[in-house]
Amino acid sequence: MNPFKVIIVEDVKLELKGTEQIFRNEIPEAEIVGTAMTEEQLWPLMHNNTPDLVLLDLGLAGSTTAGIDVCKQLRRRYPDVHILIFTGEILNERLWVDALDAGADGIVLKTGELLTPDLVYSVMNGNKLVFNQPILQKIVQRFRSVILSESQRSEAMLEYDIDEYDERFLRHLALGYTKDMIANLRTMPFGVKSLEKRQADLVRRLFSEDATGVNATRLVTKALQLNIINLDNLTPDA
Repeated sequence: MNPFKVIIVEDVKLELKGTEQIFRNEIPEAEIVGTAMTEEQLWPLMHNNTPDLVLLDLGLAGSTTAGIDVCKQLRRRYPDVHILIFTGEILNERLWVDALDAGADGIVLKTGELLTPDLVYSVMNGNKLVFNQPILQKIVQRFRSVILSESQRSEAMLEYDIDEYDERFLRHLALGYTKDMIANLRTMPFGVKSLEKRQADLVRRLFSEDATGVNATRLVTKALQLNIINLDNLTPDA
């Protein structure tokens, strides 16, 4: 690895010292050309000695979102500078997404393996989506959950012979639409009578053992349990 210049943005003195120590002891190729504890301190540093890498904490001046704005400005004003987020926001997954959308090359959580040379070298080599083990574990858990849910939905669609109109009908029932409202949808070419028959048929298919007294609410609940419809995709048709 060739020598490269780093600016560290961190508003907690003790953590700043610890991060500097990591670079000096474990990443000798890195030259720390400046440190900033506030956004106001950062921009003169960037202007006077533009680094190859900015190590950016998201929580600046007591705000959990200040670092996001800094990241956006860095990416806009210095498009060739690598940005690695080093944050203690361990549980705020939305903030991680915002950081990636703002142009960060990677995110390292201040837990687990922390900031390793491999992570820094990976970013400096031009890799994107660089994460340390704690955030990777979260990503894999979410990925696994999504895949299992999609698999369960596919199996249910086949097992219960669900077509696109069944799904659309159930989804709009879940959204509180009446059969009159559903019948008026451009994407549902059925009258109210046909929708009543479709509901009865869905009840028969989804409650094969005992369909007596199953109303629309129970039908929708069953469809949610089977992942035929899901809470993440409850949007009405245009």
